[in-house]
Amino acid sequence: MSPRKIIIDTDPGQDDAAAIMLALASPELEVLGITAVAGNVPLALTARNARMITEICGRGDIPVYAGADRPLARELVTAEHVHGKTGLDGVDPFEAERPLEPEHAVDFITRTLRQQPEGEVTLCALGPLTNIAMVLERAPDVAARIKEIVLMGGGFFEGGNITPSAEFNIFVDPEAAKQVFGAGVAVTMMPLDVTHKVLTTRVRVERLRANGNRPSLAMADMLEFFERFDEEKYGTDGGPLHDPTVIAWLLDPEMFSGRQCNVEIETGSELTLGATVVDWWKVTGRAENAFVVRDVDADRFFDLFIERVGRL
Repeated sequence: MSPRKIIIDTDPGQDDAAAIMLALASPELEVLGITAVAGNVPLALTARNARMITEICGRGDIPVYAGADRPLARELVTAEHVHGKTGLDGVDPFEAERPLEPEHAVDFITRTLRQQPEGEVTLCALGPLTNIAMVLERAPDVAARIKEIVLMGGGFFEGGNITPSAEFNIFVDPEAAKQVFGAGVAVTMMPLDVTHKVLTTRVRVERLRANGNRPSLAMADMLEFFERFDEEKYGTDGGPLHDPTVIAWLLDPEMFSGRQCNVEIETGSELTLGATVVDWWKVTGRAENAFVVRDVDADRFFDLFIERVGRL
């Protein structure tokens, strides 16, 4: 089979970096481009970080495009308290050899969806959904051309991580999330309920470091910085490795389980802004609009991740 074509929309972030590495190490996937969005840190840093990661992986052939520098209707909220001031604290920042592409991320995504055969491109959303919402708003005709949107965001039984009810990616731009979930495109959602089950334990990070190649060593250093916040917050050995679940789903969906649900996004309440209201028990009668993942085989996930990053 030919590789599955994907565009990675991202706001790196150490866990975003892990997702990009997993994708670039996997021959089952063809990364058409990486688009940056403001989120974990401002856009200038997310765009630089994405280029850094491709160079660390020896994949300077992958183009990176800068997109939205703020949410659709709100001021930007960032997460330096988790990711550090660069977004990739744990490694020294540098300027990649390949420059940022001049085309705007929204234009790149739109153009690519129109140029590729219908139903062949999957959008992998690792940050706030601003870029993707802008694509759907400006070019509604391309919605039918998207194979699937696989996103990391939201939570239901697990609650939130930036507020008691909201997960960070959705909270940053709830209006964009509302638009994406309502667009009629096939959506697979990786919420905190599943990402909190893939913890970067000391043993797993040591296994990754033992690969010895540049990407593995860089990722191990980043994870040792990244996990300190969640270890203190949750009292766990390691922190959740959120974003690579999106890529792992494309590579080995059998390690996950979930169900089709209706998902609505709260945009009006100050108390629950950005909450993903998941009708897991199908009590509302609203139409299903997303496959919501709830469980994962964590050991199988890390076996895949560590082995693939060791190939780079």
